[in-house]
Amino acid sequence: MPERLRGLGVSPGRAAGRAHRMADPPALPAPVPVSDPGRELDRALRALEATATDLAARAAKTSDAEAGAILEAQSLIAGDPVLRESVEANVKSGADAAHAVDAACAHHRRALEAVGGYIAERAADLDDIRNRAVAAVLGLPVPGVPDPGYPFVLVAGDLSPADTAGLAPASVVALVTERGGPTSHTAILARARGLPAVVACRGAAGIEEGTWVSVDGGRGEVETGIGEEEAAGIRRRAAAERRRTAGVRGPGRTSDGHPVKLLLNVGSAADLRPPRGLPAVDAEGVGLFRTEFLFLDRREEPGYEEQVAAYEAVFRAAPGGHVVVRTLDAGTDKPLPFLDLPGEANPALGVRGLRVSRVRPRVLDTQLDAVAEAARASGTEPWVMAPMVTTVEEAADFARRARARGITRVGAMVEVPAAALRAARLLDELDFLSIGTNDLSQYAFAADRQHGDLADLLDPWQPALLRLVADCAAAGRAAGKPVGVCGEAAADPLLAGVLVGLGVTSLSMSAPSVAPVRESLAALSLERCRDNARLALDADGPAQARDMVIPGSAAGSCSYDEPRGG
Repeated sequence: MPERLRGLGVSPGRAAGRAHRMADPPALPAPVPVSDPGRELDRALRALEATATDLAARAAKTSDAEAGAILEAQSLIAGDPVLRESVEANVKSGADAAHAVDAACAHHRRALEAVGGYIAERAADLDDIRNRAVAAVLGLPVPGVPDPGYPFVLVAGDLSPADTAGLAPASVVALVTERGGPTSHTAILARARGLPAVVACRGAAGIEEGTWVSVDGGRGEVETGIGEEEAAGIRRRAAAERRRTAGVRGPGRTSDGHPVKLLLNVGSAADLRPPRGLPAVDAEGVGLFRTEFLFLDRREEPGYEEQVAAYEAVFRAAPGGHVVVRTLDAGTDKPLPFLDLPGEANPALGVRGLRVSRVRPRVLDTQLDAVAEAARASGTEPWVMAPMVTTVEEAADFARRARARGITRVGAMVEVPAAALRAARLLDELDFLSIGTNDLSQYAFAADRQHGDLADLLDPWQPALLRLVADCAAAGRAAGKPVGVCGEAAADPLLAGVLVGLGVTSLSMSAPSVAPVRESLAALSLERCRDNARLALDADGPAQARDMVIPGSAAGSCSYDEPRGG
């Protein structure tokens, strides 16, 4: 009998195929007495070194800049001296090589989970390092993505960067995981590849190997036990949708001509280079330049000249030269060794984003200097915004520091309810706002993004979240200033019309989402968008909001054809 499972949709689109699961991680044999601790330590450290080398090689080989950055970071974790010291301590305590590696990774995993927030979502990195290193110690094949010989839906407890970096859309048509959140590796790389994905899916562990399933990455639904004919119908409709979507080009606008800027989320200039053989994404600029990718996993702060070069490369490569720069979004939730910040009991509520400048003001000053110089060198006028702004005083101080360097368009991320509630006053000091729906959901609903049991609270269709977006948009309309959305809610073709109806002026997303969002908006008048927005705001929950809106604006499905009988 068909069964419908619910999770968190993190990459929109529909797909159907047979379900296949990731191979089980290597099981530990019974502990063995250690007669030669030196030999055991050598085996364990060699396994970690081989794992780090392999991950670095994968990072160098992938053409996906974001996947490469994640793999490189994971390689650094595998080679971290602290992890090696933990392995050595376990061997000295009598553990054999396999158990020493397993215990060390488990210890560090618990430490990440205790931090919470973004850092807790990196716990899967340790699982993957553990599985690869233990397999190396035991002489077993490295666990990885199955290859049944035909396109399929990949089901897993969670996916590591090494797993997702090698995914080929011709083979894997959708992702379903039991764990994960909106900023997990699975979510990030699924969006980058345009793969429908549902994470934190209750019941995913019970999906039988080889059964036919459909995945709706917009609704966050997985239906198991469907028939082969139904699956074929889903694939045909999705393929037709892809063809129709690909034919819509040009600036974003509704059917009656209301303009909506469609922008890209990027981490470096490499993200603006199209994959080999594919045309460049028809976007109108960069709506979120995540500068922290230049800083993450660095033991020393990148120098002024290095920052200038990195920013200038993005400014020159961006469509139309339009770039919205987000200053360093890091802190105790995304620790950087060179910041040397003390640990915190609750990093998500601590020194992060703009708050870092309270204790390390020079870091922000150097970054603003570099942005200003890169703008002069490239002849562009970037917009610059600060993350985690909560008060009018913070906004005014940031604006003063940026404008003192000749930066003319200054804004803020709206990621906490306090900022949304004071949007009108923030815009007295600023030129624009950009709403980060991922963090705004977390803080508005007091729900950790890593907590799978709370995935429904993080749904971007939550009416309370949409109300905060509406309030920000109303403030922007009254001030005559733009208000955009750069959280992944912007990438949902169905939700895009609702956001426009709420008054949002731009949507920023990963590259594969631009065409489906453009096509969806082109099918809706501005008045219809406003009607849909009112319906979504009046709903009791996200499921009802979707059900009320979707009948008049269904668009943006995607899937892949699969041989019958596969």
